[in-house]
Amino acid sequence: MNNDLVNQIRSKVDIVDIIGERIPLVSKGKNFFGVCPFHDDTNPSMSVSREKQIYTCFSCHATGNVFNFLMDYEHMSFPEVLKYLGDRVGIDTHGVHVGKKITKFDKFYDAYSLSLKYFQNNLNSTVGIKAKKYLLNRKIDDSIIKEFEIGLSLETPDDLTKLLMNKDYDLVTLNRIGLSNDNHDIYNNRIMFPLYDITGRVVGFSGRRYDDIKENKYVNTKETDIFKKGEMLYHFHVAKDECRVKKSVIVMEGFMDVIRASSIGIKNTVALMGTALTHDQINLLKRLSKNIILCLDGDEAGVKATLANGELLLKEGIEVKVVSLPNPDDPDSYILNNGKDKFIGLIDNALNFSDFKINKLKENVNFSSDEEKANYINKVIEETAKLDDEIRREVVLKRLAKEFDIGYNTLEMRMNRLLQNKEKKEVIFVPKKVIPKKDKYEKAFEQIIYFMLNNDWIITQVEKEKLIFPTEVMRNMCSEIIYYYKQNGSIVLADFYTYLNGKDSLLEFLNNILSCNYLETTDKNELFRYFKVIREYSINEEIKRLTGLMKKEIDPIEQAKIVERIRKLKLGE
Repeated sequence: MNNDLVNQIRSKVDIVDIIGERIPLVSKGKNFFGVCPFHDDTNPSMSVSREKQIYTCFSCHATGNVFNFLMDYEHMSFPEVLKYLGDRVGIDTHGVHVGKKITKFDKFYDAYSLSLKYFQNNLNSTVGIKAKKYLLNRKIDDSIIKEFEIGLSLETPDDLTKLLMNKDYDLVTLNRIGLSNDNHDIYNNRIMFPLYDITGRVVGFSGRRYDDIKENKYVNTKETDIFKKGEMLYHFHVAKDECRVKKSVIVMEGFMDVIRASSIGIKNTVALMGTALTHDQINLLKRLSKNIILCLDGDEAGVKATLANGELLLKEGIEVKVVSLPNPDDPDSYILNNGKDKFIGLIDNALNFSDFKINKLKENVNFSSDEEKANYINKVIEETAKLDDEIRREVVLKRLAKEFDIGYNTLEMRMNRLLQNKEKKEVIFVPKKVIPKKDKYEKAFEQIIYFMLNNDWIITQVEKEKLIFPTEVMRNMCSEIIYYYKQNGSIVLADFYTYLNGKDSLLEFLNNILSCNYLETTDKNELFRYFKVIREYSINEEIKRLTGLMKKEIDPIEQAKIVERIRKLKLGE
């Protein structure tokens, strides 16, 4: 790989812009902070430095430059990242070869890709006339069919199975990945909607009946090695860019809701393929936006799912809003019945989750009953106590006081008791992760290396001093810094990361140093004090070595010589 090209591309890109397009960042001092996507993070623990063009997580120690971030976040190879960034900044990367990724599941993905083409061809041929008419009647036109790659499975029981077996697929594999059942196709005479993983590869299908035969309306691919419903969000691969522009993501229940919303230009949408959010799906949503709008079905099950999922998201520190659809509408039917403008109006006026929940608490309450009225007021105060915004809490209490003619002070006292109990419950003992303590010598060695990474003049001083570092990784790191400096004339930390690519032990050591709170700059006097500590370490290590030799030595004269050498070392001679 041409290092000049790599460094040229890296220097033209601002890491803050790249990460900020994917994770919400907040400026604090000279750095930017956001929630780390590489571990289960609820508080912003990732720091992004515009000055150094690197990122560092102080919790999981994920660290690197813009290349590292995109490779880990987008699951891209280094050449893919280089081409992506080169295209972005207008640098020619035609000489960069992007090889095909090889995985043990490639044959499975290829089978689904072939099946997709087969289903699409069916729908667009004469055998698909009836199915296409059905789709057109449901306001799914050719542009939507093309965008979402909709297809058709045939009535014949084994057409797809025969096709795939002719392409060297065996029945065991086809059964395993959910395309066949013994020698029969899983899907017969159904409109086929492909299901995608987060990278956009087809990993499953949902087949829908379009005639009057009394069978299950939908047949979905079973869980397989490549299709795990709880680890994916439908439309994620398309929605991710739109979500960054709109700074929000709309969560729906089914793929038809997403397809319908997309047909009217609303593309920052994903579907759960069910009703309950999983931990993996929440992490995917956090990658899209911290502002989430729940737009689930308007029936009783949809309301329950909205309440349950809203609570899960709030616990993750995510801002949640709710679009409340009338029963029994879902987004698909609401848009068809009421049109684009009304649906966009609902999105624009989405309720805060707490307000939605309070509104639901009010339903079916008999306010002529003092007991039911008191229970309702208590539940509203309990929900309001969960809010972190003091102003919003006060607004709710004043509204309650006015609506039910109750003294504000009475409501506030109740609220304060709940807040005190909340604080007590939140004081939970969490065992600290045991991190091996570093002694003053190890800290001194790491500080010297950190100085070298941030101050070119110190590299020369260290080389003159001929310091002997205690571990192989430290010695190798020191050598690499000196070599890189001599080759390039200065240390650019973001480019040094690229230089170390493939040297895993050094990258791990570098990540560890950068996540520690070491000083960046120093003067000569302070530097020489560190040198003194390191020389002290070297002397102590030599004394230990000589003491071990003396214990093994049986010749009194040789023992005396060793004792004399130890004495001189202790005196500093």
